[in-house]
Amino acid sequence: MAKLSHYIDVGRQRLRCGCTTGTCAAAAARGAAEYLLTGRWPAAVTLTTPAQISVTADLVRRTTGEGWASCAVEKDGGDDPDITDGLLILAHVSRTAALGVTIDGGEGVGRVTLPGLDQPVGAAAINTVPRRMITAQLQEAAARYGYTGGFSVTLSIPGGAEAAQRTFNPRLGIVGGLSILGTSGIVRPMSESALIDSVRLELKSLLARGHQDLLITPGNYGEDFCRNVLRLSLTRWALCSNYIGEAIDCAAASGARSLLLVGHLGKLVKVAGGAMNTHSKTADGRRETLAAHTALCGGSRALVESVFTAPTTDRAVDLLRAAALDAPVLTSVAAALDQQLKNRAAPMKTAALFFSNQHGILGKTPGADTLLALHRTENQE
Repeated sequence: MAKLSHYIDVGRQRLRCGCTTGTCAAAAARGAAEYLLTGRWPAAVTLTTPAQISVTADLVRRTTGEGWASCAVEKDGGDDPDITDGLLILAHVSRTAALGVTIDGGEGVGRVTLPGLDQPVGAAAINTVPRRMITAQLQEAAARYGYTGGFSVTLSIPGGAEAAQRTFNPRLGIVGGLSILGTSGIVRPMSESALIDSVRLELKSLLARGHQDLLITPGNYGEDFCRNVLRLSLTRWALCSNYIGEAIDCAAASGARSLLLVGHLGKLVKVAGGAMNTHSKTADGRRETLAAHTALCGGSRALVESVFTAPTTDRAVDLLRAAALDAPVLTSVAAALDQQLKNRAAPMKTAALFFSNQHGILGKTPGADTLLALHRTENQE
């Protein structure tokens, strides 16, 4: 892949972004489709990611056969390369008589074995947004060249099975390889010290502009939920990444009046358990915390064990709902979260709301409705 020339300021550093495995897969699939429909390999493939950033990818390992073509794109991790940096994301594309686009995984792409993940049990671990990106690229190619048939796509990652052993995939129930991921199509660098500086700078900037009541989310899911579901104003919003404790400390020390935290259950249940840095390399007490609250609320030993071994918090909520214990357990989690926030933030007023994309709002701490109304009112003015 041609090195992405998109940079962001992270603290005092200027760091280069990379591309997700989903973007690489979409570019490789487009390149193979171009050959199938024209008989010529494009010099490179350029596409626009969901983040509206243009990416140009070079194609390698180009091979063809009767009715099919295959090529790969090298994963570019940017200035914060992860375990997939430098791996090849390969797409094998065939013409089909059946309409539409079918997508599956081959060598080095994991397969889902437990419920509660983005894809159903038995499916390749190719998440929804990458599937949409691949489908859009192939539909665009078909429209451009007047092709009216369908496509079959198989993605593979040579070396993916070995690399996956150094990830959380086996624990999550994804076996045999890596996942094809990405919601924005772009990997933003994650230098810890620089990110903490960036969080502090953003919060201080809001306060310097006279905003005393702050809204923070750990990531893009929280931002989208605030905007599209809660209908909140983002005028006083900041991204805190995994550094919730640092954000609280900065806001309180800088004189903020209140702080509303909105995040996915998978993040905020860690805070309820006392983890103020929620990066998986630092803290991953999700199952322990949920299992403990399940036991506190009278759950059976079998239910506690099921919650403890659930691959995701969404799956744990499914189990709790089936046992009619979701409301008391999530209320208990909210109470613990409230206490952790108050211990860290006093005397600044704090509140939190946690959700999941599958279940919607799951819990709120006392005082959350008051702060939600404050940020919602501004959005309506």
